[in-house]
Amino acid sequence: MAILDSIEDLLSAGGDVLWLILCASVCLWGLISERLIYFKIVYPDLQCHWLEQWRQRNHCSPRVAFHIRRGILSEAKISMEQYMAVIKMLIAICPMLGLLGTVTGMIQVFDVMAVTGSSNARSMAAGISQATISTMAGMMVAISGLYFHKLIEKSIHDRFQHLAHLLKQH
Repeated sequence: MAILDSIEDLLSAGGDVLWLILCASVCLWGLISERLIYFKIVYPDLQCHWLEQWRQRNHCSPRVAFHIRRGILSEAKISMEQYMAVIKMLIAICPMLGLLGTVTGMIQVFDVMAVTGSSNARSMAAGISQATISTMAGMMVAISGLYFHKLIEKSIHDRFQHLAHLLKQH
């Protein structure tokens, strides 16, 4: 329970924008996890299915075989790239949400300065803290997400090239 209280305190200190970053982070990591599970569990079965489709082309003409191969590769590419645009968008949004948190935190600082009429460091600390926490959170989510996005993109490229090579051999 102490961990949950610490997380709740951090989310409160980061302001409302930090909750948005948390939601974006949960969505991002859910989609990244789905893609990693897809390549580990689902893709091998799909690859066998596509290779079986290719083998069952019944000695058709080269032109028909070309279109069958093209259709299989298109289906594979669409399947492998599913959710990648959403992952990329969430990675791009997180630093911007962090920047929004920075702006709202600084507005809070300026509001305190306007109300108190002075630059009391203690009264401004909450706004500055909110600004830095949300910026840090947005950047952390984006940087870690970017690593996995590139990892998945490389996996897509490698598996697509391997499938295209397998379809040429048979």
